[in-house]
Amino acid sequence: MMEPSVSVHVTVDCRLQCNETGDDFAPSKLGTKEYWDDAYKRELQSYKDIGDVGEIWFGEESMDRVIRWMAAQNLPKNASVLDIGTGNGIFLVELAKNGYSNLTGIDYSKTALELTTNILEEEGFTNITIQVEDFLNPSTEIKSFDTCIDKGTFDAISLSPEGREEAKTRYVASLRTVLQPEGFFIITSCNWTKEQLLQIFRPGFELVQELPTPRFQFGGVTGNSVTALVFKRND
Repeated sequence: MMEPSVSVHVTVDCRLQCNETGDDFAPSKLGTKEYWDDAYKRELQSYKDIGDVGEIWFGEESMDRVIRWMAAQNLPKNASVLDIGTGNGIFLVELAKNGYSNLTGIDYSKTALELTTNILEEEGFTNITIQVEDFLNPSTEIKSFDTCIDKGTFDAISLSPEGREEAKTRYVASLRTVLQPEGFFIITSCNWTKEQLLQIFRPGFELVQELPTPRFQFGGVTGNSVTALVFKRND
């Protein structure tokens, strides 16, 4: 895969940390719009100053594995793809570089999308749709996608200081609204295990495949620091 032409720094370790029980997550500022607005203001200024696009959540491999899966399934290059919580838009850049032409990125932070727009223009991709949207309350314009991708957004929503359970329920409902029947949902998470994600997204979605992610070993126990799953919307 081609490297971005602008400066990038990579985040491999997830900042969305669970609490001591491992069963639920402590409320965090990471679950607030104010946090992300401030974060993207800093990244936007950094981009303007030195051309640094900001963080790649879970590293470049997290994008590569999704794109490899899409290619292996022979998904049409003109399939409609929604990047939920697009942030700096680097995933959209990589999808476009791999020939996908019907791309939409949404985020509830206007500053994030200002950064995205600047990066897409720098990369020469001006035909990608960018829209301010709160995914928990999507507009009627966001609908009928063949594939939806989430890399860390559901994790952040899970850390909302207020109404976390309601937010998760609304996320699943929104996903069913915007995704075509039989459409694919690809999620990368560092806060939720495979079993937990299966519970959250069933009924309504069936597991298609678990994508391989880096493994670690500690104290004789082997596990994954990141979970990546492909679901299909069912009725």
